[in-house]
Amino acid sequence: MLSDPEIMDMLGTGIATTVVLFAAAMACGFCIALALTAVNLIPWRPVRSLVALYVEYHRNVPTVVQIMVWYFGMPEILPQALRAWINQGNTEFSFALIALSLNVSAYYYEDIRSGIRAIAGTQIEAARSVGLGAMQALRYVVLPQAVRYAVPPIINRSIILFKDTSLAMVIGVTELTYQAKRIENATFQTFQIFTITTVIYLCVSLLISALGAQIARRYPASFKS
Repeated sequence: MLSDPEIMDMLGTGIATTVVLFAAAMACGFCIALALTAVNLIPWRPVRSLVALYVEYHRNVPTVVQIMVWYFGMPEILPQALRAWINQGNTEFSFALIALSLNVSAYYYEDIRSGIRAIAGTQIEAARSVGLGAMQALRYVVLPQAVRYAVPPIINRSIILFKDTSLAMVIGVTELTYQAKRIENATFQTFQIFTITTVIYLCVSLLISALGAQIARRYPASFKS
């Protein structure tokens, strides 16, 4: 099977699409999580309620449903001109990226918030006492430490995100699982192709875990009062 150039090309395309989708969703999701963390500091209850609603939606609705809502539902409410512009590009990949980014951001946000709770309040008070504003204290004192505390759960969630990229096949994204199914349909070698796919997912997941462990060792979080 692996000696067939066409099959190797399909597998290569699937792996590349999966990795790009994962990396982009992880980066976008982390940035959104940081923005949510900053917004949640606004001392206005409606804003915090909206953040809480956002988090609850993305944590409690199945990821595959969120992907289908974006792909099948969102275009229906967009203006015709904007819908036509979106359809000119890789629509399936774009909507999968949006859905996965928003989904994982809710989990990253909770991980970062847990990290913030692990920081002693005296450090925030000290930052304010030397003249730092609330946002400056968050940027220079709180977040760098909170992210270190949050590294283990963020890595665990990133592994889940990597596996969740396979859900994008429901809207036709040519990621690894989609390509494996195409190869299986063409060759009827079900056991062989899905064994190869399983090994690829396993190897990449272990690699993400190893990189996360390396980051955690290099930038350890220290609990200080």
